[in-house]
Order: sequence, then C-alpha cells, then structure tokens
Amino acid sequence: MTLPMTVPAPGLPTRVRIHEVGPRDGLQNEKALVPAAIKAEFIHRLAEAGLTTIEATSFVHPEWVPQLADAEELMRLIDDVDARLPVLVPNERGLDRALALGAREIAVFASATESFAKANLNRTVDGALEMFEPVVAKAEDAGVAVRGYLSMCFGDPWEGPVPISQTVSVSRRLLDMGCDEISLGDTIGVATPGHVRELLATLNEAGVMNDRLAVHFHDTYGQALANTLAALEHGVTTVDASAGGLGGCPYAKSATGNLATEDLVWMLDGLGIETGVDIGRLTATSVWMARHLGRPSPSRTVRALSQKEI
Repeated sequence: MTLPMTVPAPGLPTRVRIHEVGPRDGLQNEKALVPAAIKAEFIHRLAEAGLTTIEATSFVHPEWVPQLADAEELMRLIDDVDARLPVLVPNERGLDRALALGAREIAVFASATESFAKANLNRTVDGALEMFEPVVAKAEDAGVAVRGYLSMCFGDPWEGPVPISQTVSVSRRLLDMGCDEISLGDTIGVATPGHVRELLATLNEAGVMNDRLAVHFHDTYGQALANTLAALEHGVTTVDASAGGLGGCPYAKSATGNLATEDLVWMLDGLGIETGVDIGRLTATSVWMARHLGRPSPSRTVRALSQKEI
C-alpha cells in the first residue's frame, strides 16, 4: 500500500475527528435503492476501518427521501457497531422514531438562506428554527447529543454569495437553542480558503468557538481540501467527509459530491495528524461500495490506490 511521506506543518491540530456522512448524506441522492443489508455492511466496514463517528441514516418521511425509508430496519442491523451513530431527524415525529430505536445522537438540518429553507423544508429560516426548538429540547431531556447542520453557509444557488453576518446569526441561534455542535456546510462548493478563515474568525468573535464547530465541504470547484486545511489552521478539529466522495444534495442541483474521506485521510496522514483511520481498509470499502452502485468512486485517492493494488 502506497502511503504519503509524513511531513508535519506547524500550527495544526495533532488529531482530527472525521464525521463520516457516507451512509446518510452520501447515499441519500442515489436513484437506485440500496438494500438495508448493504448499508449495514457499509457501516460495519467503515467502523472496522477506524471511523468512530458514522452518520447512519435519517428519520425523514419516506416520500421525501425514499433511499432512507429503511431507517428502522437499518438501525436494528447496526446495533453492534462500535462507533457513534448519529441520525438526522426533521421534526419531533422523526426524533420519537429515532429514540425508540436507541439513537444517542441526532442532527437537525437548518439553512442560512431563505431560498434553501423554502426548497428543503418549505419554511422560512425562522419557521425552520421554530420547528427545531422542541426537537432539540426533547433530545436534551433524553440525554441525546444534538448536532446542527447549517447549509448554504458560503453561497446559495438562488441568492448568490451569503453574507458572513447571516451565517453567523443562524449559527448563534442554533447554539442558543441547545445544539452541541454546528456543522458549517458549503453545500454548493463555492467557498475559498480566505472566505473560510473570515467566517471562522467572525464566528469566534460572536462567541461560537472552534470546539463547537465542524466543517462540511463539497468539492464542486476543487476547493474542499484547501478549505479544510484553512479550517484546520484556524483550529477546527472536526471535519465531515464521505467515503468514496459519495453525495450531493437533492435540493440544490448545483451541489456535487462531498469531500472524499480517503482524500482527507491522505492529506492528514501526510501532515502527521492522527485520525485512527486505516486508509487501505477505507479504500477497499469504497471500492466495494462503488461496485454495488455500478460506477467507479469519484475519490482521486481511491482511484489511485485501487489501481496500484491491481
């Protein structure tokens, strides 16, 4: 197995927690339904590769995201997985379903822009946050950790560039509501490193500190790794990524795949930053899943390493 030379750089974290989103965010946009048994094996393989946080599924109405209609069945198939298994919930009903199956971490999905809130949730930004308030409160009462996803933090396909103050305001409201962590989403992949640094600095000034933040970059314009490095240099230590680079966004057609977990791990390994992830086992997992999906992985690292093994 080819591995990068390790050359640490000053000012970077010693360890990064990868929040793996492949089984939920990565697969949700697939047109062909993936059987629950395959999803369960995918999650087991990801855990065996060393990923400690794996977002498993979403308890949305089956008509919204048919790919995730098997959430109950899947949760029963992965109850032996030794990893954190957060799930997305859209409302109190979704939360109740998740809690009944023993979920210990949930996420809610908000938007920094009115256009995407309308497209994704058929609500205003304020209306969506009001819907999430009882969900977060109920989760807290149950001792369940809550992550707040925030989409369109950098740009919106209908509104264009998103003012930093707008993203900061909604982030602050999610934290004040009770969210334990905010994941900053570059849903259409338009962010650049300077924009990332400025947003993070402004969030810090508003009292949203790095230990409450994660970054979630899409690679539409090839900027995901550069933006991740900018976030690491700023002190963020939680990074969302999707095995094999799977995923997009069903409500934003200009959104392409997530940052590939293998590409991220290759960079972090080269910088001497610990993740606990075995890149060989992870690559094999993404090759396995690509075969089930009937197409090659978009991850450059997966392609390079799998070709070298042939």
